[in-house]
Amino acid sequence: MSFIRTSVGNGVGEIILDRPKALNALDQTMVDDMFPILTEWADDPSVELVLVTSASDRAFCAGGDIRAIRDAAIAGDTAAVTRYFSAEYELDQLVAEYPKPYVSLIDGAAMGGGLGISVHGEVRVVSEKAMIAMPETAIGFMPDIGSTYFLPRLPAGVGLWLGLTGARVRGADAVAVGLATHYVPSAKIGELADAIRSGIPLAQALNGRAEDASRTDLPLAKIAEYFSDDPVNAILGGLRGAVGDDWAAEMVTLLEQASPTSLVVTAAMIELGARSTLDECLERELHAAEQITRTPDFAEGVRAVLVDKDRNPSFSPADLLDVDPDVVNRIIG
Repeated sequence: MSFIRTSVGNGVGEIILDRPKALNALDQTMVDDMFPILTEWADDPSVELVLVTSASDRAFCAGGDIRAIRDAAIAGDTAAVTRYFSAEYELDQLVAEYPKPYVSLIDGAAMGGGLGISVHGEVRVVSEKAMIAMPETAIGFMPDIGSTYFLPRLPAGVGLWLGLTGARVRGADAVAVGLATHYVPSAKIGELADAIRSGIPLAQALNGRAEDASRTDLPLAKIAEYFSDDPVNAILGGLRGAVGDDWAAEMVTLLEQASPTSLVVTAAMIELGARSTLDECLERELHAAEQITRTPDFAEGVRAVLVDKDRNPSFSPADLLDVDPDVVNRIIG
């Protein structure tokens, strides 16, 4: 059984993500199915544009199938872990280098792996229902799917803020910070999809449906102030010192819920990513994914958030000051 459906017509090749019970989380079969289809369409003259949509009204793609990765890691099946991440990152790179317009319609949650098959593409349309996040530090992992390349290229501090806290960006705010290219109200997303499927030019399909998204309610000045290139403990100290600032207090809570080791690894990888190519970032992320999935924090974080769902992980170490630099260096490579 395949969790993706495809069609070709009027010059449009469409991939529909169809694993609604798992919010379209990408399992190995979905990654393995998408890659050859996109490869074939890249050289198919009958396909002029690729459209990626979701059959779920709740999510575009909620990420990778991280529970299956945890199971493989606990079983010591390192080959399965490597196979999944290497295939996923190869797919992400294909999207980034795609020779034809690649359009994603995000009308729900798009997290982790869901960004790998959308943000790297040419056109990313979001609605007010879109919710974009990289929540990996809360599960003892780190932002991957090429995010260590695109996060540091967002406005000042935004990439580090998203990568460390797992904060959620909604609707038009995603356009304002560069994660999306167009904002279209959810009520018009289906209409837009039909227009694209009809084969009319993309610009014409967007005309009259896409709305201005230049304004944002995100506290960009605060983000730039607090999430600079300082070490994570300095960022956390600055936020804790912002007495009476509810936003800063919320960020402290998010950081305190994350794996300290994951926070340090994430900050270092985003810093390296700022001066690396996408290829280099994906190679570094593959090594890091292989290493970090072997740590107790990964198994514990996924347990707390996705398996038992008690949201009460016991990370080790529990304090940023106790994070072992040798462990961090081994993960990063």
